Amino acid sequence: MFDPTAMIMADKATKHHVLSARPQAPTTPERPPRQRGDSIRQRAATTLRRLADKVEPRRVETCAPAT
Repeated sequence: MFDPTAMIMADKATKHHVLSARPQAPTTPERPPRQRGDSIRQRAATTLRRLADKVEPRRVETCAPAT
């Protein structure tokens, strides 16, 4: 089945993709430094790290060779 609308959309998408690598291509702004879920994720990571240290403490790394 011939669908001219799909051909036009595909052509525009292809042009957009090909021209996006040009130096003057529009850029999207960078992500803001903190998102809504970042504090929850940080708190969960800290809690899991503390739990892991209690279960199996980290060994102290020394610079001098053990004799």
